[in-house]
Amino acid sequence: MSLPPSNDNLILEICVDTLEGAWTAAECGADRIELCAALGDGGLTPSAGMMSAASKLPVDVYAMIRPRAGDFYFSDAEKALMLRDIQMAESAGLEGVVIGAVTERRELDRDFLAAAIESTTLPVTLHRAIDTVKDYSIAVETAIELGFERILSSGQATTADLGRDALAAAVKQAAGRISIMAGSGVSAASAERLLLHAGVRELHASCASYVDAPSPDALENKLGFVAKTGVRSTDAKLVRALRDAMDKYLEAAA
Repeated sequence: MSLPPSNDNLILEICVDTLEGAWTAAECGADRIELCAALGDGGLTPSAGMMSAASKLPVDVYAMIRPRAGDFYFSDAEKALMLRDIQMAESAGLEGVVIGAVTERRELDRDFLAAAIESTTLPVTLHRAIDTVKDYSIAVETAIELGFERILSSGQATTADLGRDALAAAVKQAAGRISIMAGSGVSAASAERLLLHAGVRELHASCASYVDAPSPDALENKLGFVAKTGVRSTDAKLVRALRDAMDKYLEAAA
């Protein structure tokens, strides 16, 4: 298991669902990419072709392993698919995977997650499935015991900014045994609060904005392929702004 980032290093992870977005994030200051499909559904497993193409990026790329939208209670068939997708990510040459699963009792699915971690040599991030569990503190300890590299969490709040207290408690509980990465609604405006008050050393964000909405008369709009609000895309300005906010915080703390 990799060690959490050192005190003189802040890590920015950007989640993307296009190859263009991945390159934009990498070129504008991201340290790591979370590669997904369908971010509008919370992020699903990207295709084999996209994984292969993303392996050429100059930063680490972790593949989301999630077979469908919705909750994180998966059937046996879905779990088998996730294990195959983990192997696909490893074969594609990516640097890690992102997974999560819970039981009907809203506890981390220890047996499946252990099997998933054991199935690969890649480091593994536990995603925001942890934000749906009944007992957050127990889940943090379970993640450590299972050997996850990090936990991505909003502190069980709608945004990481609102979950700062829970994230701070998780950082304290982890005591360097695992990295806690704040995610959900993270922006340049909230970066300092999260870094200072939650004590996290890693931030996760989409840094996406809507591109120009199509004309109501556009065929793609009429057929339902494009939402009336347009398509969300990784925004270079937002990535740079978040990176700059993190760097300024680090300089001020030096």
